[in-house]
Amino acid sequence: MSRRVAQRRSPAVRGVMGSVAALAAGLVLVAGTAGTATAIPAGGGTRATAGCDSDQGEKQPSAAAAAAARAATAEPPAAAVGTAAEKISYSLPSQLPIGMWSRSGVTLRTPVTKGTVRLDVRSRGFGTDSLSVQRYVPTTHKWTDLKSSSTGSDTHGVFTFPVTAGASAARPHSVALRIQDLDRPGTLTVTASVDDGKGRTYSAPARTATTTRPDVSVSGRRSGDRLTRGGAPSGPVTVTVKNTTDRPYPALYASYFAYGTGTSHALAPKDLVLQQYRPGHGWERVPLVAGGCDPGMSAALLPVAKGPLAPGATVSYRLRIAVAASAPRDVSRADAGVTVGNGDLSFFHQDLPFGIR
Repeated sequence: MSRRVAQRRSPAVRGVMGSVAALAAGLVLVAGTAGTATAIPAGGGTRATAGCDSDQGEKQPSAAAAAAARAATAEPPAAAVGTAAEKISYSLPSQLPIGMWSRSGVTLRTPVTKGTVRLDVRSRGFGTDSLSVQRYVPTTHKWTDLKSSSTGSDTHGVFTFPVTAGASAARPHSVALRIQDLDRPGTLTVTASVDDGKGRTYSAPARTATTTRPDVSVSGRRSGDRLTRGGAPSGPVTVTVKNTTDRPYPALYASYFAYGTGTSHALAPKDLVLQQYRPGHGWERVPLVAGGCDPGMSAALLPVAKGPLAPGATVSYRLRIAVAASAPRDVSRADAGVTVGNGDLSFFHQDLPFGIR
């Protein structure tokens, strides 16, 4: 996994990235929304208030992690794919929503003795080091990562696993796989092959899929916004999320972050007032939480979707920010923004900086 992709998931990046970039990468720490088994499991509980060296998060598994653990013990279907004439067949859905596991599979119709199944993956729009591929092992009832090897190309990855099967056209042997992309939209093509352990190699027809994610837009943002200490809030900013994929998106969240320093002081949560508008409730204050390792803050916006966001469905987050009279005088600017994601993976980020007078 590339450093850029890892930053989206790992709480540890705060200590090495610094400033607003670390806050954006770590926003998922306060999002804390329980996901389903198809979401990427969160790595731990809320850690925004923990110190840099704290392991408190790892000691408090999240609901998403617990759901993922339960799903890992349930044996998935391993139905045969392909045609009877194919020695090896491979299945892959046409869409791979970013941040979610998508089922695929291999079916063998030839005897294999201590052989190796190989998946050659070629990508466009993102690097293959952002892919995670696993197979289900029925004897242990667990998913396990496929062995990956470098090809010297960012867009060509190889994943392998050992196999022994007395397969035939009449008695095919199927292996359940799953794959997910943690990076950007694009396409990937997978060619599966098997070395039967006796010097013969068979290949399956290549399969191509599109990695995609919901469409997110931000409206109401004005370049050069300047807010007055103790004055009126900014104009409303609306974050609209439309699920343009073919699957429900679970554990949807949106977060806000802010970071500002002067010659001697830094903004603290008490210095900013974040509000979110919800129909039937009006403007509600959303508490900001200190960043822990950095002099910044972040907040999970109030949920606007009930359950997973269905394909074609749209939700909006409407928010505004004000600067409290307590804001230090030597801080004249704040870097801020919003992040949208699912589980513990962000798939959208927008900067919303503002000046302070």
